[in-house]
Amino acid sequence: MYSYTIVQWLFFFYFYCFAGWCFESAYVSIKSRELTNRGFLRGPFLPIYGSGAIMMLVVSMPFQDNIFLTYIAGCVGATALEYVTGVAMEALFKVRYWDYSKNRFNFQGHICLGSSLAWGVLTILMTEVIHVPVERLVLSIPGSILTIVTYLLTVVIFADFALSFKAAIDLRNLLVKMEQAKAELVHIRRRLDVIMALAEQDWEERKAAFAEGRAEAKEAQEEAKNMRLEEVKAGIEGKLERLKHLAQTKHSEYLESVREEVMDLKTKYAVNLELRKRQGGLKDFFQRNMIRSNPGMTSERFKEALEELKERARHKKDQ
Repeated sequence: MYSYTIVQWLFFFYFYCFAGWCFESAYVSIKSRELTNRGFLRGPFLPIYGSGAIMMLVVSMPFQDNIFLTYIAGCVGATALEYVTGVAMEALFKVRYWDYSKNRFNFQGHICLGSSLAWGVLTILMTEVIHVPVERLVLSIPGSILTIVTYLLTVVIFADFALSFKAAIDLRNLLVKMEQAKAELVHIRRRLDVIMALAEQDWEERKAAFAEGRAEAKEAQEEAKNMRLEEVKAGIEGKLERLKHLAQTKHSEYLESVREEVMDLKTKYAVNLELRKRQGGLKDFFQRNMIRSNPGMTSERFKEALEELKERARHKKDQ
């Protein structure tokens, strides 16, 4: 059984956060062929590795004499931790910092069979190989020195976490605003659809077209989730040009009656397009670095907006 003080447990946590950062940053850097600072924090720490290491030590305590039960405990415990962490982070930040959706036998993209089995192997390595010399090293450090170092690390990591948490929340809010701007553009496009339909039809057909437009508005919002921004822009600009042509070539009391509304929609289009462009500018240093540090970050709901931010972050780095 492990018998450590709170300070020792904390130091183990920080040690494995650092070790995990070294491993993953090296792996991603080699894979991408460029230096990459991996993780949620800006400093050299990955909390998921520290949490996983401590969890492995805790769940394996009752089974230290049984390697098979240690393996099972590691699989179950680490998988549960990975799932809860993934769900919580996606609910809070609206993005996934890891995604197993393309792996076989995955569950909601947060966990997968291969990862779970690997966690079990890692638990055995942790308890039988890795932790033994680490424990010996930590226990050899004088208590007063260990306490000071641990307290200093706590202050640094908490400050880093506060800045990173704010950057993640700001990034979430930015994605929401970008999607809202796109939704407004879709609304403009739908309204122009109705106006054009009414302008090109006889009066008897206009009421039906107007009713159909209203009935399909909600359905169109759902379809917009799968529409690219460029499609929405092209649709709006094409309809504005068509309405302009109709106004010049065909006398219509209806077109005269909606002239002000069309001009208002045109103005709203320009304003929302510029607003979305500015929102995707990524002027915040911490947001840019969070995106660069997590190239595998995904979002089902804000997929297009996130991809746009990733591209802008890469472009900013290349400049």
